Amino acid sequence: MRIEKELAKAFLVGIVVFIVLSVIQYINGVTINSFKHLFVLFLYNQLYAVILYMANAYYFGYLLKKFPNKVFKPKNLLKGILGGIIITLVAIFIIRIITQVIIGGESFFDFVASEKVGYYYTSFIISVVVTIVFYTYFYYKNKQQSIVKAQKLIAGTASAKFDALKNQLDPHFLFNSLNVLTSLIEENPQAATRFTTSLSKVYRYVLEQKNKELVTLQEELNFAKLYMSLLEVRFEDSIVFTAPETLENPEAKVVPLSLQLVLENAVKHNRVTPSKKLYVEIAIRNGNLVVINNSQPKQIIKKSTGIGLKNICDRYALLTDQPVVVNKTAKEFSIEIPILEESTKIMNTSQTYISEKKYKRAKERVEKLKGFYLHLAIYLLFVPVFIYLNHISRAGFPWAIFPIAGWGMGVVGHAAETFNYNPFFGKDWEQRKIQELMEKEDANSD
Repeated sequence: MRIEKELAKAFLVGIVVFIVLSVIQYINGVTINSFKHLFVLFLYNQLYAVILYMANAYYFGYLLKKFPNKVFKPKNLLKGILGGIIITLVAIFIIRIITQVIIGGESFFDFVASEKVGYYYTSFIISVVVTIVFYTYFYYKNKQQSIVKAQKLIAGTASAKFDALKNQLDPHFLFNSLNVLTSLIEENPQAATRFTTSLSKVYRYVLEQKNKELVTLQEELNFAKLYMSLLEVRFEDSIVFTAPETLENPEAKVVPLSLQLVLENAVKHNRVTPSKKLYVEIAIRNGNLVVINNSQPKQIIKKSTGIGLKNICDRYALLTDQPVVVNKTAKEFSIEIPILEESTKIMNTSQTYISEKKYKRAKERVEKLKGFYLHLAIYLLFVPVFIYLNHISRAGFPWAIFPIAGWGMGVVGHAAETFNYNPFFGKDWEQRKIQELMEKEDANSD
């Protein structure tokens, strides 16, 4: 299907080129005597169009695979241009063998001996113009796709941060804890007092740590023990919880509240009854904080959204390149959370994240400028080439204005995109309009 589409495009390009060449010949006084002659010219034109287009399309597809999302970097773009020129010349040579030797009946040696550079001018120029048009089209298409991907990445990061706050403590846990507290007040006031104290400590920890990127391993482990003590009161003797009493490096770092999400998931998705006890263990293994529980899924439970685990993975991804590892079997579920040493390089703390974003924007700006200046330099280099070819071809018609003007429009468009200028609405029109509409909406809401 892909080949069929490209062949259809090649045939369409050939028709457009044939029409343009026919108009130029008509202006120069060239007439075609018969329909048969016109049809033969059309077939020859399509032969050139299809072979040249497919050769360059295949090469461009190769570049897309070899340099994904980096085809239009200056170095890769230069490779594409030089490679395209070589492929175009080779393709024209092959086409001339087909037309002169295979179709025309000329011997190969006579063909090679009589070949002249002038035979390649017109075909080469047309191929260059068409290739430039398609490169420009794919450049802007690739640019739009990059913008969409960047926006998705920003949205994904924001979503991960939002989920990290939204899921810090399951609202159902609070509801169930208050129910337990209500029962304890009547049955065992002293236990109710201890339960209330532990519950207040849990929420104080949540409020204190929610805006931190990292906390010490000792703090998080103490919180996990406190949190599990509440769950043990709620489920009485149905939970068996074990955790290390001492730590080799208590000052090591972990993401705050990550244990709460894992422990709450264990209770949420498994049966917890006196006959089906839930065994939960926290351990330190191979530099990871490991939480293990036996797997006994609830029979009736709504489909898991996976938000809790995704929350932890996304929060770690914002801070380090060390992965969160999840292992699930029919009998056991475990999750390995990286323990970060104090000397570990943090990828995205608030200050470094801002600095990296500024650097990335500046780098993108430099790349855009380099790309534009390279495009402009190549264009200025080819303008006199087109004029010279027009002069020596003695066509009597200034056909060079077509490739010069067409390519020039592409350069102007590239400049407008590089320097953020819209000739129709003015510079920064989009940003100003968005700000205007936002202010208008705020005024209406007031």
